[in-house]
Amino acid sequence: MRILIIEDEKPAANLLLKLIKKHFGDAEIFGNFDSITTTIQWLQENSVPDLIFCDIQLADGISFEIFEKVKLSTPIIFTTAFDQYAIKAFQVNAIDYLLKPIDPLEMDRAVDKFKANQIRSTIELDVLKELLSPKKVNFKSRFLVRYGEKIQSLPIEDISFFSSEERVTFLQTHEGKKYVLESTLEQTEAQVNPVNFFRLNRKYLCSLASIDGIFSYSNSRLKVSLKNSTDHDILISREKVSGFKDWLDQ
Repeated sequence: MRILIIEDEKPAANLLLKLIKKHFGDAEIFGNFDSITTTIQWLQENSVPDLIFCDIQLADGISFEIFEKVKLSTPIIFTTAFDQYAIKAFQVNAIDYLLKPIDPLEMDRAVDKFKANQIRSTIELDVLKELLSPKKVNFKSRFLVRYGEKIQSLPIEDISFFSSEERVTFLQTHEGKKYVLESTLEQTEAQVNPVNFFRLNRKYLCSLASIDGIFSYSNSRLKVSLKNSTDHDILISREKVSGFKDWLDQ
């Protein structure tokens, strides 16, 4: 952890350092800077600290000027002998405002608030990463089918296309064998990898290997011929043509 101290009074700086070491024994502490100029220069030339302890009245002005010139999201605990700057302090990432001489109990409270904010930020970041990370979907590698009294597991590689007829879903292999599925075509579509299968229309979900021919048709549509299919009027609507071409071209 990196902590920056900005304080122009030596006794106050020594007390602050002692209190910081009590709470953050393994922290890397920088400073003590006593002016706006030296602080701005350090912030511009170094990595952003994790926490800043900052006096408000410095040797060359009010420390708020630092944060007007160097934009930071780092939490700040302000220290001052005056309380008239409290509202202004909380407009620049302040998590607390300690009056001098610093009461160790008030310091405890400020540090607890900082640590609570850190935990909350970490949790929020983890949640955000989870929401933004692509979800791994386990697509089916086999389909269980029944043929008479016989039950068989068919690898996805053996499947030519799926079709829907009279509200019944069928699976057809490259060999031309046809099996009834218990799932709907919509449910089946969600179970197969879209890299390998494309929903041509409301009746057909086909694999790349099942396509025998693609032909231009009226109104910017396409007509597809599937191997081992007796349906010669498999049309792709204008809305699906672009997606179909992208699928073929990936």
